[in-house]
Amino acid sequence: MTQFLRNAWYVAMWAENLAPEQLVPRTILGEPLVFFRAPDGTASAIEDRCPHRFAPLSRGRWLPSGRIQCGYHGLEIDGSGACVYNPHGNHHIPPAARIESYPLVERDSLLWIWMGDREPDAAAVPDFSPFGNDVPALHVGWRDYINIKAGYRLVMDNLLDSSHVNYVHEGILGNEEMIAGRTTFVEEGSSVTVTRASEGVPVPGMYKPLFPNEDSCDKWVDTTWYPPSAIILKGGVQRLGASREDGTGIYGAHLVTPETETTTHYHFSSSRWNVLTQGDDVNAGIRESLSQIRRFAFEEQDGPLIEAQQRVVERLAKTGEVRPALLAVDVGSVRRERILQALIAGEHASIGEVR
Repeated sequence: MTQFLRNAWYVAMWAENLAPEQLVPRTILGEPLVFFRAPDGTASAIEDRCPHRFAPLSRGRWLPSGRIQCGYHGLEIDGSGACVYNPHGNHHIPPAARIESYPLVERDSLLWIWMGDREPDAAAVPDFSPFGNDVPALHVGWRDYINIKAGYRLVMDNLLDSSHVNYVHEGILGNEEMIAGRTTFVEEGSSVTVTRASEGVPVPGMYKPLFPNEDSCDKWVDTTWYPPSAIILKGGVQRLGASREDGTGIYGAHLVTPETETTTHYHFSSSRWNVLTQGDDVNAGIRESLSQIRRFAFEEQDGPLIEAQQRVVERLAKTGEVRPALLAVDVGSVRRERILQALIAGEHASIGEVR
């Protein structure tokens, strides 16, 4: 059984990464696609192949009409995947001169794609409004991206387990005193929220500029997973015994999209809430610092570790079933995997019924 749920919304890319007049190739769920915009800015996603000789359309060029001209024989393909112009002979367009197109929704500065065969529901796109273009620019970090050479499940497990920050990101996101924190979870519908909370701990390094003049704090993070692979967290610090609302912190966007079974598109950003620091220069500096720290944490710390995990998993899979020992901090990942497997199994069952 494939490990991908197809009838669901995945993040294709940050909307700002699809510029006008640009062709952007990207493989999602193992399928090569090409993304482009019409003159009015509407984004399209179609298979990255010409229906004629299968040359990648991403090697062609964008036309002012909003079509792609194949770089091999000049056929023009529109956003629906149809060939609309054949420059050869009597200009006849064969019925087979069509490729697959995929629904897109542009929302909260993200491009979401639907890879399934059912009618998509735009209302089901998860809410990532803290990262929308209407949020003050100085409060939102880089809308960033890295490619991880590991399966998307390993990436999601990393994000749902906040206890690892005390080891992998010690001094940045966690510290020794936070190791004794409590992990709880809530399941609501098909989503899972994992909470990690610590009281009376040193302010983690990344939070110090956000929470000036404080050495100790109550620290917490709520990490919510929406199937199949969108994660948003809200983390914060406040004075000892104070309410969350009196503190400050960040939203974290973690959009985990399978490229293949063993590689992952990872889009991430941060957005501050209840900002306590004042002055554009101060907040611009914090924005730059937060963005750099988060990229370092994901690219230099999490990424290499997860990629090493992937190699071990592949080795173990050759000799038998991969069955990890489970700890209390794994509760969110366990619930996430059960829900995802059930959704994938249900999708396969409905396909079988149709057949």
